[in-house]
Amino acid sequence: MRKLMENLIEEMLDGQILLNEAIAEFEKLYIQKALMRCDQHHSKTAEVLGIHRNTLSKRVAAYQTPTKTPKRLIARRSR
Repeated sequence: MRKLMENLIEEMLDGQILLNEAIAEFEKLYIQKALMRCDQHHSKTAEVLGIHRNTLSKRVAAYQTPTKTPKRLIARRSR
């Protein structure tokens, strides 16, 4: 597991991914996978993740809200 994470981190650093972006993406994917395992049941998912159901609901809502992509990311993707 550690070796896989180290390789992923190397790729992210090479791609100039900021720490905040990496953490946000990891959290989003982690929550999405947990929701799938718990059949989208927020209370069960929150318990599995060790967070309050309201916290989970707020984060899920934030993921579903479209956000503007920073210009530096758009520029990086077009390279």
